[in-house]
Amino acid sequence: MTNPTRTTPAPGARAGRREWTALGVLMLPLLLVSMDVSVLYFAIPAISADLEPSGTQQLWIFDIYAFVLAGLLMTMGSLGDRIGRRRLLLFGAAAFGAASALAAYADSAETLIAARALLGVGGATLMPSTMAIIRTMFTDPGQRAKAIGLWSGVMTAGVALGSVMSGVLVQYFWWGSVFLVNLPAMALLLALGPFLLPESRNPRPGRFDLPSVPLSMAAVLPVIYGIKEIPSEGWKFEYVLSIAAGLLFAALFVRRQRTAESPLISPELFRGRGFAPAVVLNLVSSFGMMGSAYFTTQYLQSVLGKSSMDAALWALLPTVLVGVAAPVAAQLVQKGVHRAHVVSGGFVLGACGYGLLTPTGTDSLWWALAGAGVLAAGIVVVMSQMMDLALSTVPVGDAGAASSLLETGAEFGGALGMAVLGSIGTAVYRHGVPSDAPDAARDTLGGALSVAHRLPGDTGAALVRTARDAFTDGMHAAAVAGAVLLLGAAVLASVTLRRVRVRVRVEVPGGAGEGPRPERAPA
Repeated sequence: MTNPTRTTPAPGARAGRREWTALGVLMLPLLLVSMDVSVLYFAIPAISADLEPSGTQQLWIFDIYAFVLAGLLMTMGSLGDRIGRRRLLLFGAAAFGAASALAAYADSAETLIAARALLGVGGATLMPSTMAIIRTMFTDPGQRAKAIGLWSGVMTAGVALGSVMSGVLVQYFWWGSVFLVNLPAMALLLALGPFLLPESRNPRPGRFDLPSVPLSMAAVLPVIYGIKEIPSEGWKFEYVLSIAAGLLFAALFVRRQRTAESPLISPELFRGRGFAPAVVLNLVSSFGMMGSAYFTTQYLQSVLGKSSMDAALWALLPTVLVGVAAPVAAQLVQKGVHRAHVVSGGFVLGACGYGLLTPTGTDSLWWALAGAGVLAAGIVVVMSQMMDLALSTVPVGDAGAASSLLETGAEFGGALGMAVLGSIGTAVYRHGVPSDAPDAARDTLGGALSVAHRLPGDTGAALVRTARDAFTDGMHAAAVAGAVLLLGAAVLASVTLRRVRVRVRVEVPGGAGEGPRPERAPA
């Protein structure tokens, strides 16, 4: 549990300048991993002109990163618990850097797809490792809550920043520069990580359960694939079949974890009171966040007519509230406000954000931005508190597995939010577009705008107005559904968290210790 350059803090010890400096170093790769989800938004036209990928290859260039990342999170979290989180983090940083260089200089679509897959492998090692190391470095509950709040804010802001960074780099450099920007941060992590970051692992990990690895991937990937395709392609048989197959493998995976001598994800994690609610509520919060992003991004570009670059810059504005939401929530909990009240309040705040989207018209920029900002602030409050709760209720030795389970749930929630709310919005949109309109116009707003350019003046303009009105109506319906869901989650949080008493577990050299940290019961 110790290493020659950096020791694990004693239980309850307050972190000093060195730990906070180490946190800053950890935030750089985390920011880049989250940015890579959206970094291709503006680079894809240049990539298409240079590498000439087919339509299928272009989809894989976009999606392979998220698929590999989601599929390997549980494996890498468990692996880090066994071989050491710092060791896995540094390996992942090296792999991420090498894959970034390969992607930047890819000379074919196949090479770029392979590089994006390797980036997903590296990202899957980095995300749970960073959270587990934070759990190790910050043993004081208040400081850990602040550190996790920063982690949540960086993750949320990174997705928005990725598209802007992509636009700026592609405008002044070539498309490969969106990948080369990763190299300095990874080099910094490799240089400073061995000196600043503590090594930690599960002292009694057991054998690594190899059969669980393909089972976990077979459970995650088909479900993620199916629910990602449904918003744009509809409820086609192959997507429903993909989800069903994934759920079957998920059942087999759960059975394996219950019967294996040394499971990949120990069922003991769920015996900590508060861990299961934290996973579920974190999934719901991700549902709300990504469900909103599906509409607001299109609203800025296709309804308001903003260019891609302008839309990305405007989309940064709501993240200002994210920077203060998590620290304020952590402070409230430390001052004695029960976590159940804080989390419920976060969900209610998110529901209010959805409420602000309901009066938007086809020219309501500030209403849309206000709604997105309030929603994001509420969701980050929930996410930061659920991560802190989940990691506080499990032994430090299982922090990597616990982190990976939270993040996998968030991937599911985000994809599900886009599928469900996207389907609601699409149904309302199609109802609002005349039945005699071209099929492409009835499918999506983008299709309507494309068709309108080929129609005579007044006819094309009328189709554009109708399609934009229909899309806005669909966004209103999805916002109402999202608000109802988040209000229901607020009630669920109040019920499930009101009697949770956190037992802080901290491993120390020579054994493991734990002590109760009861939270004040609500009045």
